[in-house]
Amino acid sequence: MRALVTQLTPDGRRQKILVTDWPEPGDAEGKHVKTRTVFSGVTNGTERNNLLRGNYAMPDDALPAGYGYQNVGRVVEVGSDVEHLAVGDVLFMSADHAEFVLVHEDGLLIKLPETIDLQHAALFGVASVAMHDVRRAETKLGDRALVIGAGPIGQFTAQTARAAGANVTVVDLDERRLSVARQCGAHQTIPVGGEATWQGPIREAGPFDIVFEDSGADVLGYVIGTGWGGGLIKHRGKVVMIAGRSQVAYNFNSGQGSEVTILHAGHFDKSDIAQVARLLGDGVIRIQPIIQDVAKPDKAKEIYDTLRDEPNQLFGTVFDWQ
Repeated sequence: MRALVTQLTPDGRRQKILVTDWPEPGDAEGKHVKTRTVFSGVTNGTERNNLLRGNYAMPDDALPAGYGYQNVGRVVEVGSDVEHLAVGDVLFMSADHAEFVLVHEDGLLIKLPETIDLQHAALFGVASVAMHDVRRAETKLGDRALVIGAGPIGQFTAQTARAAGANVTVVDLDERRLSVARQCGAHQTIPVGGEATWQGPIREAGPFDIVFEDSGADVLGYVIGTGWGGGLIKHRGKVVMIAGRSQVAYNFNSGQGSEVTILHAGHFDKSDIAQVARLLGDGVIRIQPIIQDVAKPDKAKEIYDTLRDEPNQLFGTVFDWQ
């Protein structure tokens, strides 16, 4: 079957390409269902981390292998013990980019309503990460929220935080991405142009109750401050760390003085996916402006080479397997 697979190149780099002879999963048995993929979505941060041998990448000796968590597929076969799914149902699943997927009916998936655009559903994974993080921070009406990084997860974080009632400021290096954030309802966007931006317009937009760090950049010094204060965050504010990294350093005295809470957020769960589907159906969040490229799987090498080497050239990317 067809699948998008990470492999080593002769010079030791990693690439991700379409292969046509990947082993197809077996028949659906018990409580498992088998699906044929309709769309799948690139998870920019996670898949780039794997291409660059990042802090949570799989080891070289595990390659070649698939890697991804945004798959939209139609059920083609059900096991004898399946209770809630049927042939023809369309699912969003935390699963690889592969033509066929075998999943347990109680796995990390939901049955999609007929009203959902399936192309949009291919980004439900990154949207659900954002949903999980906004809920983890217990974002509420009236909070001032700062979203650092306007990639796909940052975009959905901003939209979900606004849906929870927060006043949202988004900052990024890329004006094009900030334009999308404004289109999707951010109250304020600020282009980052060095330290003067952090000490000027970003500081003036605060102080913030919650800061979502979605960029992976070393910016906690600005957020929490140095010494006994001077950060962007309110007393007893919250910082949610999303983008993957091995270590985080900050000035303890400043964090202690402001009694800052640093929150870790893990992967999304079923309830997060369901809330994304509900808010999309209600028109509260938008996915279409975040989709930049829709491509056939045979364009995978070009797309993943760009993700590895020039990540700012990509945004929301969906593979069409039909």
